[in-house]
Amino acid sequence: MPPFPPVPPQRRTGSAGHKAPHGVLQVDWPFFGELCRALALKIFREYDPEVVIGIAKAGVIPGAVVASILQRDFASIAITCNAPGAAPTVIAGPPRLVTGKRVLIVDETCESGSTMKLALAAVRDLKPAAVKTAVSFKTGSYKPDFYALENENFIILPWDREVIIGGEIVMRPDYAEKLRDPGPGN
Repeated sequence: MPPFPPVPPQRRTGSAGHKAPHGVLQVDWPFFGELCRALALKIFREYDPEVVIGIAKAGVIPGAVVASILQRDFASIAITCNAPGAAPTVIAGPPRLVTGKRVLIVDETCESGSTMKLALAAVRDLKPAAVKTAVSFKTGSYKPDFYALENENFIILPWDREVIIGGEIVMRPDYAEKLRDPGPGN
């Protein structure tokens, strides 16, 4: 497996005490595949989930890939934020099949942990035998049980790099802006 690029050791602090990204990490599909393989291997060595739950939207993709590599059942939970800075809310809870099972909850990134904590609470309400968390990218202070890569950069994921605007497929405007000015605070 090829080594991952080193993450710069310097840290910058933005407003409200959060670390500001230092640049942009564009993830392509082959790199994403390597991250999922590395994450699945870490999980396999330390935990044996029976069910993998991906947090929709972006966590469903690494969750499904990890579930496939581990040969486990996969389901999703949908959590959304109605406005920037608003608290996340569950819009579609986890399936009842998690009851009594060892569960792994997967998301793409984890900054403050607010989304992951909400997913954990929703799963725990259904009384699983055990539950652990995993992300592709650990990006902030919250520490999931498993992560493939710790990174402080703004991350552009291959599955949501492009969107349809005015009937055309174009790069997401916020991503295009980050690529023009990748510095903190833009």
